[in-house]
Amino acid sequence: MADDSAKHLEVALVAAERTVWQGQAKIVIARTTDGDVGILPGHAPLLGLLQGGTVQVRTVDDEYFVAAAPDGFISVANDRVSILAENAEMGHDIDLEEAKRALEQAQATGTDSEDEQEQVRVAEARVRAAEKAS
Repeated sequence: MADDSAKHLEVALVAAERTVWQGQAKIVIARTTDGDVGILPGHAPLLGLLQGGTVQVRTVDDEYFVAAAPDGFISVANDRVSILAENAEMGHDIDLEEAKRALEQAQATGTDSEDEQEQVRVAEARVRAAEKAS
């Protein structure tokens, strides 16, 4: 029997215009429309719609990071995790105070249109990611 302790996940977090992060991880946690999902090596194939805005990763070097990924998809197959989001950024790259101001402004604008709702979701995800990263 193979030693499962040496297994890891190959993870790619990709935004529309660039790869935000790529590497090896022990676990990935994301919220989907079906609820929170924790992905460990050997996880069954999965295709999910992201919801909630943050993705958490524990690397094989025991580093921990959070990324804002307000809308997108997560795909898991053969210990490969692909997170595809139109907008994504690392939590440690987000200025928390600026993100809070942007959220207040988006909420003040309203949520009547889909565009306004999207602006609020993105702003909320940025705040959550920045808070968890600090």
